[in-house]
Amino acid sequence: MSAATHDSQPRLPWLWDYDLDEATFTALLRGDGDGVAPPLDRDWAAVRLFEYAPWADIVRRLGWPALVADWPRWRDRVRSESRRRGIDFAVEWVRANRPDLAA
Repeated sequence: MSAATHDSQPRLPWLWDYDLDEATFTALLRGDGDGVAPPLDRDWAAVRLFEYAPWADIVRRLGWPALVADWPRWRDRVRSESRRRGIDFAVEWVRANRPDLAA
């Protein structure tokens, strides 16, 4: 794989081993990337984000509603126990204290 994407844009740091540009990754994360980069899909993109991206990027790219709603589906695929615990805490905190963020 080359160091740059098709458009010669810098790659997202959590995609060092894939030749995906930011637009393609964002489409996958939204669930709009069917057929764009098989076998990659929304679940793959979300787990990749959880495992390698900084917390601010996770929240910004997924948004609280998707994070809270879909975390149970993605949780067991995240390898890092500390990441799982941290996201568990954040999701439960939002549910208990700021349900408006999850709406």
